[in-house]
Amino acid sequence: MHHLTHSQLYLQRLGYDSPPPPTLQTLQDLQLRHVCTFAFESLSTLLRVPVPIDLPSVEQKVLFEGRGGYCYELNQLFLALLQELGFDARGITGRVVLGGPPDAHTARTHRLNLVTVDGVRYIADVGFGGMVPSSPLQLDSEAEQATAHEFYRLTFSDGSYTLWAQVGGHWLGLYVFDLQRQERIDYEIGNWYVCTHADSPFLGQLKVALLAPGKRHTLNNGHYALHSLDKPSEKRALQSADELMHVLRDTFGIRLPAHPQLQEILDGLIAAES
Repeated sequence: MHHLTHSQLYLQRLGYDSPPPPTLQTLQDLQLRHVCTFAFESLSTLLRVPVPIDLPSVEQKVLFEGRGGYCYELNQLFLALLQELGFDARGITGRVVLGGPPDAHTARTHRLNLVTVDGVRYIADVGFGGMVPSSPLQLDSEAEQATAHEFYRLTFSDGSYTLWAQVGGHWLGLYVFDLQRQERIDYEIGNWYVCTHADSPFLGQLKVALLAPGKRHTLNNGHYALHSLDKPSEKRALQSADELMHVLRDTFGIRLPAHPQLQEILDGLIAAES
């Protein structure tokens, strides 16, 4: 049996038989395919198990164990692929402000990618949950930018950029970032906060997202929603751990981890919300 390398398997999951050239079109296609293939999911922090973010651990989890992950995993995996394909790309970090004021000074807990193609700088983010942009966005423009889903825009002030998404006719601030060089330890610190700190929005919580053409599937603990570009959102509260596991597998394409308390913890999530 021919053993596929990690990058061959990764590209195959994204629908490529051979490595595509490092062009803007490829970057656009890769990002859209990525957010429609690999779920954003916080099962590990729900179960309170550590989230190792060295690349081999991330590859093992996402490519071989059939899982998804969050920004420190998905955007790192994506960056390694972009670099292997010959893109000029590096990791940067930001502060999530979604759900609060756009000038809030939150912890630096979001990882994304800066990619330069033909002298133009873009941000390429495949790890921002339910509002992840499905296309790369030009960094040095404050114009509204179309993606394969909603419109987004970037603003620049005091050395920082803010990413905004247009949702229901309003502009929502998502995160604030800068272009500071980041070392492995910077990601380790941010990730350690996200997966262990009592104030982390992920600890003991289930947040899942997967896009499809024109649609966004999201799961917030026991609340499932399907947001469509052309019709009203469909929302439903899941009634049992079994139903939740079914949705994780069938809708989000996640192979559930073997964990002795998974069922019990999912039952607890449903009970807490009913």
